Amino acid sequence: MGPISNSAVASRQPAARNTTAEKLLVAVSELMIERNSIEVSLSDLAQKSGVNAALVKYHFGNKEGLLLALLARDADTQIAHLEHLLKQPIPSTEKLKLHIAGIINAYYRFPYMNRLLHLLLHDSSDAAAASVSQFFVKPLLDFQRRLLDEGVAKGEFKAVDPVFFYTHLVGACDHLFHARHAMSRAAGVSAVTEEVRRRYIDYMTDTFLGGLLRPGVQQQASAAG
Repeated sequence: MGPISNSAVASRQPAARNTTAEKLLVAVSELMIERNSIEVSLSDLAQKSGVNAALVKYHFGNKEGLLLALLARDADTQIAHLEHLLKQPIPSTEKLKLHIAGIINAYYRFPYMNRLLHLLLHDSSDAAAASVSQFFVKPLLDFQRRLLDEGVAKGEFKAVDPVFFYTHLVGACDHLFHARHAMSRAAGVSAVTEEVRRRYIDYMTDTFLGGLLRPGVQQQASAAG
């Protein structure tokens, strides 16, 4: 996989709105979900989408550019949901619960997302890593910082380091999916099923509420179920 060009990074979102480009994004997403793998060849992609594989280069620069555009498409939707959540007239504690569930549900809905993040942040070009940091990591960290500040101001949360919070929450959610194969060998766990998804949301919610909420708020949250 060659390095992505600056023009490919810059044209990521406009390309995604093009009909042909969108077909390629839908096809690569479906293939990754079907195969539970991010290893998809251009010939497989052409067959799935009905689009000439050469058009990947035309719209995205190269395969890395295609994967970057796919992650950007999915991330844009998730970030928009976060902004909507932050504006809701509900307690910060409820927003936190919804946020935890939202991250786990996003990984469950797009099982390739965490693998793409690792690939593009750590095993691809510097331009791709910088782009992912701008459209995914930075907005998510900014949302969490604002949510934590809001909760502290309302007297619901203890003051915590937002970078620690991001590392704890995102890392724990990511690891459930990213290290599943290793865990299956070490602990005999199975795939992430619907039941596992629900149980993990409950576990993560209880864990964060136990460590973040002020004592009085924690009692109210427990009483509310």
